Amino acid sequence: QAQLVESGGGLVQAGGSLRLSCAVSELTFNTMGWFRQALGKEREFVAAISWIGNNQIYADAVKGRFTISRDITKNTVYLQMNSLKPEDTAAYYCATTFSISDRAMSSTYDYWGQGTQVTVSS
Repeated sequence: QAQLVESGGGLVQAGGSLRLSCAVSELTFNTMGWFRQALGKEREFVAAISWIGNNQIYADAVKGRFTISRDITKNTVYLQMNSLKPEDTAAYYCATTFSISDRAMSSTYDYWGQGTQVTVSS
């Protein structure tokens, strides 16, 4: 069973930047995604990337501010978050799936990390 370990969360002021990382123990997936869940809200899609083709998709709320990338030599995916807003405050989770479709749906994903907290102060 693949293990995912996120890092890079923290407290940042509005307008600032953070980079999240997610290291995967086994290369047994085609897609890696980032989701987030704010307190009292449902988990929502942030971004996803296809491991082979490097095809990226983003939620409208983060498009133009966040960038997902991967390092295939390290089995690691990154989420660069710029121009952060207080509404970006949430626990961020990475996840993997064999699927190359429905990448914005959390039900598509098989393995999840433990989450890393991002807090953006106003």
